[in-house]
Parts: sequence; C-alpha cells; structure tokens
Amino acid sequence: MQDEDGRPPIAVIGAGPAGLMAAEVAAAGGARVVVLDRMPSPARKLLIAGRGGLNLTHSEPLAAFLPRYGAAQDRLAPFVEAFPPASLVAWAEGLGQGTFTGSSGRIFPRAMKASPLLRAWLARLAGLGVELRPRHRWLGWRDGALAFDSPGGTVGVRPVATVLALGGASWPRLGSDGAWAGLLAGVAPLRPANSGWRIAWSEHLRARFAGAPLKRIALEFGGRRVRGEAVLTAAGLEGGVAYALSAAVRDAVAARGVAEVLLDLRPDLEPGALAARLDGPRGGVTVANLLRRAGLAPAAAALVQEALRGGAAAPLSRLVKALPLRVTGVEGLDRAISAAGGLRWDEVDGSLMLHRRPGVFACGEMLDWEAPTGGYLLQACFATGAAAGRAALGWATSGRGPGPGLGPGGG
Repeated sequence: MQDEDGRPPIAVIGAGPAGLMAAEVAAAGGARVVVLDRMPSPARKLLIAGRGGLNLTHSEPLAAFLPRYGAAQDRLAPFVEAFPPASLVAWAEGLGQGTFTGSSGRIFPRAMKASPLLRAWLARLAGLGVELRPRHRWLGWRDGALAFDSPGGTVGVRPVATVLALGGASWPRLGSDGAWAGLLAGVAPLRPANSGWRIAWSEHLRARFAGAPLKRIALEFGGRRVRGEAVLTAAGLEGGVAYALSAAVRDAVAARGVAEVLLDLRPDLEPGALAARLDGPRGGVTVANLLRRAGLAPAAAALVQEALRGGAAAPLSRLVKALPLRVTGVEGLDRAISAAGGLRWDEVDGSLMLHRRPGVFACGEMLDWEAPTGGYLLQACFATGAAAGRAALGWATSGRGPGPGLGPGGG
C-alpha cells in the first residue's frame, strides 16, 4: 500500500551507517522513509570511530579485499561488489568530503573525522524527506505491527517494508546493545571482535609501560603472521596488528583457555644478524644495553626482560624474534570495536530478506560476519545497507507489503 502522499512507506530501525545508507537508497528511489533509533541522536558509534580518523574503506583490489571477511566472504561478496570501495569514496565525495589514501592503503576523509560527513549526510537525507525518530527502542512485533518504546509510550508502526539495521553489541553505550537478538530466531551468539587481549603482565610492566606503543612488530598465531603496531595496556595488548588475529585468538582461548602468540619485536632484522648482535660474549654489557643496541624501544626491551625474569631460557635473539605471549582472554563486548555473530545467513535470502518475515530485510553488523579493522567493517555496513535499501524499495513498490502506513498505531 502507499502513504497518503503516494509514496510507499518504509521503516528503517537503526540509525548507524547501514541504516542511514538503506534509508538514503530507498528515499532516493521514491519511498517515504522513517528511521527509528533508540538513541537521542543518530550514528553515535560512527562519530566516536571518526575521532581516530574515520577509516572508511581500503584501496586494495577486491581479490585481496574480500577474503578479509573470512567465512562470510561468499555471502558478502555480491553486496561489496555491487557497492565497492570506489562507490563508497564517490558517495563521500558527493557529500563534499574529499578523501585520501594513507600509506597503509586505508582510505580516510580529508577532514579526518566523521562529524562533517555526518552533517552533510543528514542534510541530504532531510532533503530526501527522510524522517528521524529518536528515542524509539524496538520491542519486536505486536499484533502485526512494529512496536517501539518511545517518549510517548508504546507505539506501533505498520510499514510496507522494514529494514533492520540494529548493529552488533559492541560499545553498547553508543546504541548497538544487541538486545534485538532476543527478538529474532536464528541468531548466532554475539561475541567480541577486534578486541584487546588479556595478558598477565607483572606489576612492574603495567606500572611503567601501560599505554606504550610497540611499533613495527609482527605477531604470529595459527600459521598466520601479521605486521603492524600495537599498544601495551594494563590488561594486555591491543591495536591493529592484534585485531588482525582477533578471531583466531578469541576462538582458541574459548576452546582451550589460553592461546600462545609469538611476538617478533624486530621483523625487519634477519635472525642471523640479530643473533650476531645479541648472543655472543657480552663482555660486561648489560642485557638492557644489548637490547638497546639491537634497536629495541624501552617497552619492547621490557617485554624481553619480563620473559627472562619469568624463566625463559632461549637466547636473547630468539626472544626478540619469537617472544611467547600467553593470552588468557579477550576484552568483552563493552570494549570491543566490533562484534562477531548475529543473524545467521541461512535466515536471509539473496536480497537480505528474512525467510520468516517477508518484507523485512537485515543489514550491517547485525548479520553474522566479522572483519579486521582497516576499512572492511564500514565497507560491509554501507554495502549491505545499500542492498537492503534497494530490496526494501523493490518490495514496497511491488505492492506486496502489508500494513496501512507509518502513522502511530496500537502496540
């Protein structure tokens, strides 16, 4: 059915990147769109992420890009191919937000923050007639309507089509608390992804080096080796190089209670060259001075000395090249950058419509996928949001959707 002005009404639940992209695509196609979100303002998680530069996407070819999604690669590929990194860049630049590619291949807005992009985006959505309804927490379906807890009490909404874009469960204070998982069938448990590791440092290391960076290092686990940077924390380790191994380490800890990761503090030096510097006669030179001469920063040297104090008997060069880190846990969803798990892929069809709920589509992080940081998270959110918006528009304009419109109704 159509709204009173002749446009098919679509409800989008969730005002993050995926939901707002779905709303834009549907509204640009002629639908009347209402976005409902439990928070007082939209895209709070995007704004927080943007404080670190807002890594929109990555410049690497799709042949290298798509495998970053691991087990979900085949399911996400059609959506990312339909809305690839080049399309996301063009979209941002269409909002007046020029982009640049960093030395790592990551793509950022030139403003290096999210607020200018979000302001321009919200202005575009307003121009398309998209209505935002904040402080509306979704309660599920009641009597065939979408029910919401709102400032005015419980209200019901009966759209022609619905897009669910409720996020995962990381950073719950910003909106995506995962409460929706209890309202849908076929949801894989939500787990932390891209989260810090818990390592039992000594009090000395915590007191002196918590917050210290580890630059130009490599981590190895499960046959995979990744280079990058990390930060020592009082609880353990975090940073991009750790996040790249996050899923494998998390699963190993869950299965065995511990994961041993090897840390290479000088990946740019060959083992033989390092052994020549560190493993010969010391001639009265202290371990600290040897490590300094080998180019180790104070925090890196402290890790080697901590291993020695713990009873490690390997030659110094071996510890520098393969320092064992005993990971006993990962940070929870309240501190994780993203979430794994979510609505299982066999619950949706190729257009992201729920098999059990015709006319209801899902997108973004609430689907069952995960990816490392580096632009892959936002890219998949935008791409699946665009796909869900197109599919919802197609459903609504086909006249198949139930419901009289988007006005308030009984819950």
